[in-house]
Amino acid sequence: MKNQPCCCGSHKPFKACCGPFLSGELKPELPEQLMRSRFSAFCTKNVEYLLNSHHPQSQGQHDRQALKNTVQNTEWVALKIIKADNSQLDNGIGYVEFAAFYNSNGPGQLHENSRFIKEDGEWYYAEGILLEPLKFTRNEPCWCGSNKKYKKCHGRSS
Repeated sequence: MKNQPCCCGSHKPFKACCGPFLSGELKPELPEQLMRSRFSAFCTKNVEYLLNSHHPQSQGQHDRQALKNTVQNTEWVALKIIKADNSQLDNGIGYVEFAAFYNSNGPGQLHENSRFIKEDGEWYYAEGILLEPLKFTRNEPCWCGSNKKYKKCHGRSS
């Protein structure tokens, strides 16, 4: 995985992108980095990272076994960052709107606006608001990164 492109879609090698965050070597400096690394953690089935990157007040509220089942039964395909709102970083708050595409008994999409909180110099995922799935026009590039038009790729099954 080290020389492979990062799962988060940054086009950087995993070892120069999310790898150091998932290994604990580095901490994300921005909410978008944490969002991307959490997506990579889903892709690599790194349950510990997912649990530890939740805000400490909510870490005990998550069912470890349910999360393990989710990562085992889901193939995370692509991440699309729609907007990173860094206007409140000085207050320790950041937002990232994203769409994550997956396969689990068929294709799916998670479209969310996530809130991140910085405490003691570290960013945490606090919560997310689910949004309506993104809609794609036929001639847009496909979300999967295939460099094909949506209508010639994943739009065929719609």
